[in-house]
Parts: sequence; C-alpha cells; structure tokens
Amino acid sequence: MSSTRAINILLVDDHPLVLEGIRAIIETYSHIEVVGAAASVSEALAIAARTEPEVLLMDINMNEINGLDAIELFKEKHPRIRILMLSMHDNREYISTSVMYGAAGYVLKDVPANEIISAIETVAAGGTYFSSGVSNALMSEKNLPGSTNPLTEREKSVLALVAEGKSSKDAGKLLSISTRTIETHRKNIKKKLAIGTTAGLTRYAIENGIITTD
Repeated sequence: MSSTRAINILLVDDHPLVLEGIRAIIETYSHIEVVGAAASVSEALAIAARTEPEVLLMDINMNEINGLDAIELFKEKHPRIRILMLSMHDNREYISTSVMYGAAGYVLKDVPANEIISAIETVAAGGTYFSSGVSNALMSEKNLPGSTNPLTEREKSVLALVAEGKSSKDAGKLLSISTRTIETHRKNIKKKLAIGTTAGLTRYAIENGIITTD
C-alpha cells in the first residue's frame, strides 16, 4: 500500500448530473479523495471551512454567484486552497480573468478524464495547468483586432464606486468585501483597461454607462 498522502479535493458544480459524474470519475483514483461536493458557492464555502481541501475544482458558470466572483471569495476566506476552474468555454476573457483573480488552472469539460486528474495533481503540487484547448484559445485570440477586456459585474460595481470617489475602505463596506479585495479589483481593472489613473477610470466609467453624470 502506498504511503503517499491523498490529495483532498472539493467539487463545485450546480448541475447535479455533472457533479456526480465528475465525482464518480475522480473517486476511481485512490490518490485523490473527494472531501465534498457542492451545488452552490455558499455550500462549498461551508464545506471548505470544515474540510480544508487542498484543491477546489469549480465550474465557472454558477447560478448563485458566478465562478469568477467565487474565486475572489475563496481566495479571501481560504487563501491556501488551490483553485482549478472547469468550464465548457474556451473564451479568452474567462480564462485571463480567472487567472487574475487567483485560479491556478483552467480545464475544459470535454477533455479526457486523465487530463482532469493531471490538472488536479499539478495544481495540488503548486503548479499551474491549462488544458490544450485553453492554451489554443489564449494564443489564437491574443492579438485579434478588436479584442476587448470586458469587466465582470463585480468589477463594474467596484469601478462605479471608485469613479464616484469612494475610498477602498468605503467601497469594501458597501460591497461587503475587504479593503484588500477592493484594492485587488482596482489593480485588475487598471490592468484590463490599460488605464493607470483614477481620472482615467472615471472617464471610462462615464463613457461606458457604468455611472451617469446626472
């Protein structure tokens, strides 16, 4: 019997059949232990608090809270968990935003089971993993003319408050997240939009209808 410690993993997907299917596959591998399976982000946070998994395998399209905002919540409440996103979408913006928010990997749902296992092993060991389809999407869309960096809904909310002159502390209180998380959002927004000043962000917010001047 191997003395290698099993990798503890928490699964999150709001489609029951998908969740059970992934769990059934992973449980055939003796070196990976599923410590919980959740159909919502709030349920997953509660399970994570009890079980302290090493890896979180989460669908990017969740109903209650989308997967991108969920990354933020997990990084704030459980910073040691390595997050691996699972998705049907090879959209560059999903991928790049997941990485900005702290995901360690991004795997497409249609890859073979052994690739999902390899991804879990890699992120658990401290590395990053992107499936071949994801890598292709990043390369093929990287320099397309007209390629944009749309903000997530949470980023738009942060940008609106910044543009209205709110401090990071006040913005955090209004959105019920930490000041540190607001600062992270501000940094990511500036990077996405290639805008380095608050005045520039305010102008962008007005021009794009995120805030009004009425």
